[in-house]
Amino acid sequence: MRVALLAGGTGGAKLAAGMQEEIGERLTVIANTADDVETLGVHVSPDPDLCTYWLTGEIDEERGWGLHNDTFTVMERIADVGAPNWFSLGDRDLATCLYRAEFIREGGRQTDAQAQIGRGLGARATVLPMCDEPVRTHVLTEHGRRELQEYLILDGGQPRIDGVELDGIAEARPTNEVVNALRTADLIVLGPSNPVISIGPILAVPGMREAIDASPAPVVAVSPYVGGQVLKGPTNKFMEALGRPTTAAGVASLYAGLIDAMVVDGDDPDPPPAELPTLAAKTLMDGAGGRVRLARTVLDFGETLIDA
Repeated sequence: MRVALLAGGTGGAKLAAGMQEEIGERLTVIANTADDVETLGVHVSPDPDLCTYWLTGEIDEERGWGLHNDTFTVMERIADVGAPNWFSLGDRDLATCLYRAEFIREGGRQTDAQAQIGRGLGARATVLPMCDEPVRTHVLTEHGRRELQEYLILDGGQPRIDGVELDGIAEARPTNEVVNALRTADLIVLGPSNPVISIGPILAVPGMREAIDASPAPVVAVSPYVGGQVLKGPTNKFMEALGRPTTAAGVASLYAGLIDAMVVDGDDPDPPPAELPTLAAKTLMDGAGGRVRLARTVLDFGETLIDA
């Protein structure tokens, strides 16, 4: 089975790692790039790199970002000389971002830079940026308009959210690689990442929904709610800002007309979306075994939809 997985932060990246164990190079991850930020002369692409680090087993699982056993010598020195270091990068993580910045500066595509990063680090699955054009998420808060990383890191995700804007989205287009991955997929999966700021920007790229609709593959979403709660990040704040219930059904409403079915957590106290076929299963990805278990659950569910 060939799978195209739309992913953003930790939930989607962990599912990608589990799926790679099951189907290897037949997995393509389409990653959100609206979180990207240019800082300290480098191009940081948090979600594609997070997915890549999970795929290569280098992720710092305790922090949930960056590389295991990375050092922070450069950031410490930057702080010593008085430069802002609120967006912290480990030394090896910084090397990835330096490579990407130089690659793009010389006229290369972000898609090709990410492909080389994945090959160099040993990922079997492919990670594709959602587009090569720059798209940046801004959060409208009670204190004004903030870049997403400023809101998440400097503001701690605390201020009330009044809306979300995607700068540059009108000029963005899915790459040929993304369109081909969707066209040739046997199954398309929307991972359990934040539906507003992780999956939302991918689906907002002009032509992306059309490319998904044109694919013969069934589309399955995996709810980010486990036992009725999100495990990481301000998902509920973003859902509430869009006037959606903070439930799996609320997430499904954002994907209305696009998905064919949904996997929800078996311990979720809220009712699943009534308008879709759903599978209730254990979705907590506790360790490598949990990641593979959920991946197998989604793949098996997908096979029933393909055969239907």
